[in-house]
Amino acid sequence: MLSRLASQRLIEVRQASRLSAQVYRSFSTALNYHIDGPDNNPDLPWEFSEANKAKVKGILSHYPSNYKQSAVIPLLDLAHQQHGGWLPVSAMNAVAKVVGVAPIRVYEVATFYSMFNRSKVGKYHLLVCGTTPCMICGSREIEGALLKHLGVERNEVTKDGLFSVGEMECMGCCVNAPMIAVADYTNGSEGYTYNYYEDVTTQRVVEIVEMLRKGEKPPVGTQNPKRIMSGPEGGNTTLLSDPKPPPCRDLDAC
Repeated sequence: MLSRLASQRLIEVRQASRLSAQVYRSFSTALNYHIDGPDNNPDLPWEFSEANKAKVKGILSHYPSNYKQSAVIPLLDLAHQQHGGWLPVSAMNAVAKVVGVAPIRVYEVATFYSMFNRSKVGKYHLLVCGTTPCMICGSREIEGALLKHLGVERNEVTKDGLFSVGEMECMGCCVNAPMIAVADYTNGSEGYTYNYYEDVTTQRVVEIVEMLRKGEKPPVGTQNPKRIMSGPEGGNTTLLSDPKPPPCRDLDAC
Protein backbone atom coordinates (compact mmCIF):
# COMPACT_ATOMS: atom_id res chain seq x y z
CA MET A 1 0.00 0.00 0.00
CA LEU A 2 2.72 2.48 1.02
CA SER A 3 4.92 1.57 -1.92
CA ARG A 4 1.98 2.08 -4.27
CA LEU A 5 1.31 5.54 -2.80
CA ALA A 6 4.99 6.44 -3.06
CA SER A 7 5.11 5.32 -6.69
CA GLN A 8 2.01 7.35 -7.51
CA ARG A 9 3.51 10.40 -5.82
CA LEU A 10 6.74 10.02 -7.80
CA ILE A 11 4.74 9.90 -11.03
CA GLU A 12 2.93 13.11 -10.03
CA VAL A 13 6.25 14.83 -9.21
CA ARG A 14 7.73 13.80 -12.57
CA GLN A 15 4.68 15.02 -14.45
CA ALA A 16 4.79 18.35 -12.64
CA SER A 17 8.49 18.71 -13.35
CA ARG A 18 7.97 18.17 -17.08
CA LEU A 19 5.30 20.87 -17.14
CA SER A 20 7.55 23.35 -15.32
CA ALA A 21 11.10 22.42 -16.28
CA GLN A 22 12.45 25.84 -15.49
CA VAL A 23 11.05 25.77 -11.95
CA TYR A 24 12.38 22.23 -11.51
CA ARG A 25 15.90 23.30 -12.48
CA SER A 26 15.80 26.35 -10.24
CA PHE A 27 14.75 24.15 -7.29
CA SER A 28 17.94 22.10 -7.55
CA THR A 29 20.47 24.69 -8.75
CA ALA A 30 19.47 27.92 -7.02
CA LEU A 31 22.26 27.50 -4.48
CA ASN A 32 25.02 27.02 -7.02
CA TYR A 33 25.38 30.18 -9.08
CA HIS A 34 26.25 33.84 -8.56
CA ILE A 35 25.04 36.92 -10.42
CA ASP A 36 26.76 40.26 -9.76
CA GLY A 37 24.56 42.92 -8.21
CA PRO A 38 25.03 46.39 -6.74
CA ASP A 39 25.49 45.01 -3.23
CA ASN A 40 27.24 41.77 -4.17
CA ASN A 41 30.07 41.84 -6.67
CA PRO A 42 33.86 41.31 -6.51
CA ASP A 43 34.61 45.02 -7.00
CA LEU A 44 33.15 45.98 -3.61
CA PRO A 45 35.84 46.29 -0.92
CA TRP A 46 35.55 43.90 2.01
CA GLU A 47 37.87 43.04 4.88
CA PHE A 48 37.61 41.66 8.37
CA SER A 49 37.01 44.22 11.11
CA GLU A 50 39.86 44.97 13.52
CA ALA A 51 38.22 42.86 16.21
CA ASN A 52 37.75 39.97 13.81
CA LYS A 53 41.31 40.21 12.51
CA ALA A 54 42.42 39.07 15.95
CA LYS A 55 39.95 36.18 15.72
CA VAL A 56 41.34 35.29 12.29
CA LYS A 57 44.82 34.94 13.81
CA GLY A 58 43.40 32.74 16.54
CA ILE A 59 41.63 30.50 14.01
CA LEU A 60 44.74 30.16 11.85
CA SER A 61 46.82 29.23 14.90
CA HIS A 62 44.88 25.96 15.13
CA TYR A 63 46.35 24.70 11.86
CA PRO A 64 49.90 24.08 10.56
CA SER A 65 51.17 26.99 8.46
CA ASN A 66 51.16 24.84 5.32
CA TYR A 67 47.52 23.83 5.88
CA LYS A 68 45.91 27.24 6.32
CA GLN A 69 43.22 26.24 3.81
CA SER A 70 41.78 23.99 6.51
CA ALA A 71 40.50 27.17 8.17
CA VAL A 72 38.14 28.01 5.30
CA ILE A 73 34.93 26.98 7.08
CA PRO A 74 35.52 28.81 10.39
CA LEU A 75 36.74 31.89 8.51
CA LEU A 76 33.66 31.85 6.28
CA ASP A 77 31.51 31.55 9.39
CA LEU A 78 33.27 34.57 10.90
CA ALA A 79 32.74 36.58 7.70
CA HIS A 80 29.12 35.38 7.63
CA GLN A 81 28.57 36.76 11.12
CA GLN A 82 30.35 40.05 10.41
CA HIS A 83 28.25 40.70 7.31
CA GLY A 84 24.89 40.26 8.98
CA GLY A 85 24.15 36.63 8.17
CA TRP A 86 25.18 36.37 4.53
CA LEU A 87 28.37 36.09 2.43
CA PRO A 88 29.02 38.47 -0.46
CA VAL A 89 31.48 37.27 -3.07
CA SER A 90 34.00 39.91 -1.96
CA ALA A 91 34.02 38.35 1.53
CA MET A 92 34.76 34.95 0.01
CA ASN A 93 37.61 36.51 -1.96
CA ALA A 94 38.98 37.98 1.28
CA VAL A 95 38.92 34.55 2.92
CA ALA A 96 40.71 33.06 -0.10
CA LYS A 97 43.43 35.68 0.26
CA VAL A 98 43.86 34.95 3.98
CA VAL A 99 44.33 31.20 3.45
CA GLY A 100 46.30 31.58 0.20
CA VAL A 101 44.09 29.65 -2.20
CA ALA A 102 42.31 30.46 -5.46
CA PRO A 103 38.86 32.01 -4.84
CA ILE A 104 37.16 29.04 -6.54
CA ARG A 105 38.32 26.83 -3.64
CA VAL A 106 36.37 29.01 -1.24
CA TYR A 107 33.35 29.23 -3.55
CA GLU A 108 33.25 25.42 -3.62
CA VAL A 109 32.86 25.33 0.15
CA ALA A 110 30.39 28.21 0.40
CA THR A 111 28.11 26.73 -2.26
CA PHE A 112 28.19 23.25 -0.74
CA TYR A 113 26.97 24.19 2.75
CA SER A 114 23.49 25.69 2.69
CA MET A 115 24.05 27.32 6.09
CA PHE A 116 26.22 29.85 4.27
CA ASN A 117 23.75 32.34 2.83
CA ARG A 118 25.09 34.03 -0.30
CA SER A 119 22.37 36.62 -0.61
CA LYS A 120 20.53 38.76 1.90
CA VAL A 121 18.07 36.88 4.08
CA GLY A 122 15.30 37.84 6.44
CA LYS A 123 15.50 37.77 10.21
CA TYR A 124 13.67 34.47 9.86
CA HIS A 125 15.11 32.48 6.96
CA LEU A 126 12.70 29.64 6.18
CA LEU A 127 14.40 26.63 4.63
CA VAL A 128 12.34 23.89 2.98
CA CYS A 129 13.86 20.41 2.77
CA GLY A 130 14.18 19.47 -0.90
CA THR A 131 15.45 15.91 -0.58
CA THR A 132 13.48 13.01 -2.08
CA PRO A 133 11.46 11.83 1.01
CA CYS A 134 10.27 15.36 1.75
CA MET A 135 9.61 16.01 -1.94
CA ILE A 136 7.46 12.88 -2.16
CA CYS A 137 5.56 14.01 0.93
CA GLY A 138 4.80 17.46 -0.48
CA SER A 139 7.74 19.82 0.09
CA ARG A 140 6.98 21.59 -3.19
CA GLU A 141 3.52 22.43 -1.90
CA ILE A 142 5.03 23.57 1.42
CA GLU A 143 7.37 25.96 -0.36
CA GLY A 144 4.55 27.18 -2.60
CA ALA A 145 2.35 27.93 0.42
CA LEU A 146 5.14 29.93 2.08
CA LEU A 147 5.95 31.94 -1.05
CA LYS A 148 2.30 32.70 -1.71
CA HIS A 149 1.59 33.72 1.88
CA LEU A 150 4.66 35.98 2.09
CA GLY A 151 4.31 37.35 -1.44
CA VAL A 152 7.95 36.72 -2.39
CA GLU A 153 10.02 34.55 -4.68
CA ARG A 154 12.61 32.10 -3.43
CA ASN A 155 15.60 33.84 -1.78
CA GLU A 156 13.75 37.17 -1.85
CA VAL A 157 13.29 39.09 1.42
CA THR A 158 9.89 40.46 2.45
CA LYS A 159 9.57 44.24 2.49
CA ASP A 160 9.59 44.33 6.29
CA GLY A 161 12.87 42.38 6.32
CA LEU A 162 11.41 39.63 8.49
CA PHE A 163 11.18 36.63 6.18
CA SER A 164 12.88 34.90 3.28
CA VAL A 165 12.45 31.40 1.87
CA GLY A 166 15.18 29.07 0.66
CA GLU A 167 16.02 25.39 0.31
CA MET A 168 18.12 23.07 2.44
CA GLU A 169 19.08 19.55 1.51
CA CYS A 170 18.40 16.62 3.86
CA MET A 171 17.69 17.73 7.41
CA GLY A 172 18.13 14.21 8.72
CA CYS A 173 14.61 13.36 9.84
CA CYS A 174 13.06 11.71 6.80
CA VAL A 175 10.61 9.71 8.93
CA ASN A 176 8.95 13.03 9.85
CA ALA A 177 8.80 14.41 6.30
CA PRO A 178 8.03 17.02 5.12
CA MET A 179 9.92 19.47 7.28
CA ILE A 180 11.38 22.96 7.37
CA ALA A 181 14.18 24.66 9.28
CA VAL A 182 14.01 28.25 10.45
CA ALA A 183 17.29 30.14 10.77
CA ASP A 184 16.52 32.72 13.45
CA TYR A 185 18.66 35.88 13.12
CA THR A 186 16.53 38.03 15.43
CA ASN A 187 19.33 38.06 18.02
CA GLY A 188 21.92 39.06 15.43
CA SER A 189 24.05 37.04 13.08
CA GLU A 190 26.34 35.89 15.90
CA GLY A 191 23.53 34.51 18.05
CA TYR A 192 21.50 32.78 15.36
CA THR A 193 19.78 29.45 15.93
CA TYR A 194 18.30 26.75 13.72
CA ASN A 195 14.89 25.40 14.68
CA TYR A 196 13.35 22.39 12.98
CA TYR A 197 9.65 21.80 12.37
CA GLU A 198 8.59 18.35 11.18
CA ASP A 199 5.40 16.77 9.81
CA VAL A 200 4.34 20.18 8.51
CA THR A 201 1.39 20.93 6.28
CA THR A 202 0.66 23.89 4.03
CA GLN A 203 -1.65 25.25 6.73
CA ARG A 204 0.78 24.65 9.58
CA VAL A 205 3.74 26.45 7.97
CA VAL A 206 1.58 29.56 7.52
CA GLU A 207 0.61 29.34 11.20
CA ILE A 208 4.31 29.05 12.14
CA VAL A 209 5.10 32.16 10.09
CA GLU A 210 2.38 34.16 11.82
CA MET A 211 3.54 33.01 15.26
CA LEU A 212 7.08 34.14 14.42
CA ARG A 213 5.75 37.46 13.16
CA LYS A 214 4.16 38.03 16.57
CA GLY A 215 7.43 37.20 18.33
CA GLU A 216 6.13 33.86 19.58
CA LYS A 217 8.18 30.65 19.63
CA PRO A 218 6.37 27.76 17.90
CA PRO A 219 7.07 24.34 19.43
CA VAL A 220 9.87 22.63 17.54
CA GLY A 221 9.88 19.02 16.35
CA THR A 222 6.88 17.18 15.00
CA GLN A 223 3.80 19.29 14.33
CA ASN A 224 1.58 16.22 14.33
CA PRO A 225 -0.18 16.10 17.74
CA LYS A 226 -0.75 12.36 17.36
CA ARG A 227 3.00 11.60 17.33
CA ILE A 228 5.68 11.74 20.00
CA MET A 229 8.96 12.73 18.36
CA SER A 230 9.50 10.15 15.58
CA GLY A 231 7.15 7.52 16.98
CA PRO A 232 4.08 6.29 15.10
CA GLU A 233 0.66 7.81 15.55
CA GLY A 234 -1.08 6.29 18.55
CA GLY A 235 2.14 5.11 20.19
CA ASN A 236 4.55 2.26 19.69
CA THR A 237 3.30 -1.13 18.54
CA THR A 238 6.65 -2.91 18.94
CA LEU A 239 9.54 -2.79 21.41
CA LEU A 240 7.11 -2.33 24.26
CA SER A 241 9.45 -3.70 26.91
CA ASP A 242 13.16 -3.68 27.67
CA PRO A 243 15.10 -5.89 25.24
CA LYS A 244 16.38 -9.20 26.55
CA PRO A 245 20.10 -9.28 27.26
CA PRO A 246 22.27 -11.57 25.14
CA PRO A 247 22.86 -15.08 26.52
CA CYS A 248 25.84 -15.39 28.82
CA ARG A 249 29.10 -16.56 27.33
CA ASP A 250 32.50 -17.38 28.66
CA LEU A 251 34.38 -14.14 28.00
CA ASP A 252 37.59 -15.66 29.29
CA ALA A 253 37.46 -18.18 26.48
CA CYS A 254 37.47 -15.47 23.81
